[in-house]
Amino acid sequence: MTMSNSPIPILTVSALNGAVREIIEGNFPLLRVAGELSNFSSPGSGHWYFSLKDARAQVRCAMFRQRNTYTRIQPHNGMQVQVLAQPTLYEGRGEFQLIVEQLLDAGEGDLQARFAALKDKLAAEGLFAPELKRPLPRWPQRVAVVTSASGAALHDIRVTLARRWPMLAVMVYPVLVQGDQAAAQICTALGRIASRRREDVVILARGGGSAEDLWCFNEENVARAIRACPVPVVTGIGHEIDFTIADFAGDLRAATPTAAAAAVSPDRAEWLPQMQAQRRQLEQSMQRTLRDAAQRLDYLRLRLRHPGERVQDAERRLCMAHEALRQAMWRRQAECGGQLLVLQARRLRQDPRQRLQSLNEMLKTRRTALILAIDKRLASAEAQQQRLVAALHLLDPLAVLQRGFAVLRDGSGKVIFGSESVAVHAQISATLARGTLVCEVVDKSD
Repeated sequence: MTMSNSPIPILTVSALNGAVREIIEGNFPLLRVAGELSNFSSPGSGHWYFSLKDARAQVRCAMFRQRNTYTRIQPHNGMQVQVLAQPTLYEGRGEFQLIVEQLLDAGEGDLQARFAALKDKLAAEGLFAPELKRPLPRWPQRVAVVTSASGAALHDIRVTLARRWPMLAVMVYPVLVQGDQAAAQICTALGRIASRRREDVVILARGGGSAEDLWCFNEENVARAIRACPVPVVTGIGHEIDFTIADFAGDLRAATPTAAAAAVSPDRAEWLPQMQAQRRQLEQSMQRTLRDAAQRLDYLRLRLRHPGERVQDAERRLCMAHEALRQAMWRRQAECGGQLLVLQARRLRQDPRQRLQSLNEMLKTRRTALILAIDKRLASAEAQQQRLVAALHLLDPLAVLQRGFAVLRDGSGKVIFGSESVAVHAQISATLARGTLVCEVVDKSD
């Protein structure tokens, strides 16, 4: 039988390689493959090409530039590595190869597996649920920084906070951020913050490092301590490409410690112009209010006459009346004295006893009239004085209060002159002749 009569379809090489590539990619998801790195090359394109081998086989690998940019290790021949890769077929040469998404040192690969397992466990418990994330305070006053006391992260955080919001108080909780004791110290620091409740937000930070250096932030007890802390926690761990379990457990992940400091602090360069504008508006409003109050006070001062002035006027009038009465009495006495002298002179000129007796009787009569007149004048003056005293008494504010009247004042102590200046249910005070009453306005009418 010839080839032209065969039922087997004829494929081009391109179609064959394409079909094989689809079969491989469709049946093999992302895989983790461990082996020894060899034949490494890095051409000008920035892509990496190398082989993975073990004692019995090898496979070609390609890692493109957009992926290898985030790799922390520098590959070299002979290195034991783990890769996260997609099996495929390079159709141009018909070569089976792996497209590498992630390249890790063999030790890092084990850590990555532990990381993924713990992340899946805590996520299944709902520890990373978005609804558990607490909002950051808009205007924090105190921030707690949990980091190494000697690390560059603390310096970067202090510098950033001082530049953005200098009045923010920084409380440092020094801990180890690397090693076997680091996770326990971090949990203890978060526990102290939770019990003190003096800070408004927490920054958990450290600088960059290898996966082993950052592993304390992947411990389960650290993640649970973050969620148990009642204060919002912002993480700034490593560099932008580093992700830890603490980042997922925290309320906000920042790419770096500096970014974490920026996330928790307002920017004074943004808010200062607004606050200055509000301050100017407040000052203008206060000045306008003070001017209006001063004008109102001057107007009321002109209308109000102090009771002391009225008392002084009454005293002056009383003194003037008393002086006038005294002068009138002296004048009357002088007149009477003159008349007495005239009569005495006549008596001397008219010696007869009859005349003398008549004159004596006349003198007695006039003396009696004079005394009556004086008494009458004195009585009139005393009555006038009593009337003046009574009038003065009527002008005395205390006397008015003793007749059952009261002085009403509002809550600021101002005297109330009309019902239009008092609101219903307002608190007012009533000053009585004895004591003061605090009252509430139930109703009013004009």
